[in-house]
Amino acid sequence: MRQPIVYCTQLLREWRDGISPPVFFTAAAINIALITFAGIWSETAGRLFDALLHRITSLFGGYYIAATVVMVICAFWLLFSRYGDLRLSAPDEKPQFSLLAWLAMLFAAGMGMGLVFWGVAEPLYHYYDPPTAEPESAEARAEAMRFSFFHWGLHPWAIYVIFGLSIALLHFRFGLPLAPRSLLYPLFGARIHGWLGHITDAFCTIGTLLGVATSLGLGAMQINAGLSHVVDVDYSVTIQVWIITLITAIATVSTVSGVSRGIRYLSVLNCLIMGFFLVFVFLAGPTTYQITVFFTTVIDYVQYFVPTSVWLDSRSGVDWQTQWTLFYWGWWFSWSPFVGIFIARISKGRTVREFVGFVLLIPTLINFVWFSVFGGTGLYLEKETGSMAGPVIDNAAMSLHALLEHLPWTTVMQWAGLLLAVIFFITSSDSGSFVDDMVTSGGNPNPPVANRVFWGISEGAAAAVLLLAGGLQALQAASVSAGLLQSLLLLIGCVGLIKLLRSINI
Repeated sequence: MRQPIVYCTQLLREWRDGISPPVFFTAAAINIALITFAGIWSETAGRLFDALLHRITSLFGGYYIAATVVMVICAFWLLFSRYGDLRLSAPDEKPQFSLLAWLAMLFAAGMGMGLVFWGVAEPLYHYYDPPTAEPESAEARAEAMRFSFFHWGLHPWAIYVIFGLSIALLHFRFGLPLAPRSLLYPLFGARIHGWLGHITDAFCTIGTLLGVATSLGLGAMQINAGLSHVVDVDYSVTIQVWIITLITAIATVSTVSGVSRGIRYLSVLNCLIMGFFLVFVFLAGPTTYQITVFFTTVIDYVQYFVPTSVWLDSRSGVDWQTQWTLFYWGWWFSWSPFVGIFIARISKGRTVREFVGFVLLIPTLINFVWFSVFGGTGLYLEKETGSMAGPVIDNAAMSLHALLEHLPWTTVMQWAGLLLAVIFFITSSDSGSFVDDMVTSGGNPNPPVANRVFWGISEGAAAAVLLLAGGLQALQAASVSAGLLQSLLLLIGCVGLIKLLRSINI
């Protein structure tokens, strides 16, 4: 009996000595208050989230679009600037992780469960409810794929590039903490170590938690959909809460094991299963059609890139852009501290050009291929059979399994899809809680174990109460709301990053 007590005492001592009290207790208090409110007064919270979503998008929709465009411009400037050979460490230091492991971890963290959730569903939604084209027309099919590429293409990865590169440069070359406050250092100097830094870190922790909780909520819905197909389990919020509870416990164990073990191995396994799935659907589905969709949509994406990037829908009574583009931009901004800090943590030894090029271009290309294969197959089946869109539009979580019903080895592949969703859930949860742990520990790259456990449980609890408070609508509202402050921090970070680079002699 004495040994467990000694171990627990040691963990508590490490936690006490390792946390940043102003950041941890502020973020924890806000987190507990949100979870308590949404858990006890779910219906009221649901109405509040819905009103908040529409209020923020109506007031700040143009701002979100402009801020995202700034991120893209800044990212491409970095890619081709004279600072490309600058190393994110000592000049002769080698990268900590292999290229494959590095790419696997950044991709699994950056896209999370959302790619599997929306890969089939989003093009079908746009086909029946396109932003400008005639529904169910050839133009609607083209627009459906183009906007899917747009939402999952260069824009989100440009956001992650700015956050991640700034943090990596400031941490590995200037010794600043792996925390959002470091973004402010080029403009505010040592003041980031006071209340300004504490507030920044605390609110970014909450933003990260809500952004990751959105992905976990989508993951629970997808896993529940898979179970309802393969073992006839009911599809309900209650089941989804139990799924979150069980898998959060598994993810917490992975987080405790650290980046070099649990998170790295799960990320590589995750990408291998994704690759297997991609090849299977490519070969078993309408292969020629998928290839055609890929190349024609890439051409459309490039052709319409600028006008689509700056388009603001001012039509009265139409909320397509609120439900899709603005939701995604808010979601990517809310994820930016999590993904940016996590990528910074694993990028020691990379050069600026290597960092920007791989983070910006490789995941974007993978996403394009994924949507061409899965979304293209869904559109093809809908065109040929007319049986895809109905169940998908009724419940987007069913989309992957609805697709697999039209392909060979249905049962085996549905089990594989279920495994993919579970591992994506775990990698999103453990990466997110690891980042929150680092931030609330003062930017410590190896934070205390007890803190990891706390934030792992917190993310699961936040996902559960958001599902109880309104499902997908509440998840969208949480993401858009959380992204507001992060977007402001990133705009300041862009200015600071340029100033910082110009101060370095190369």
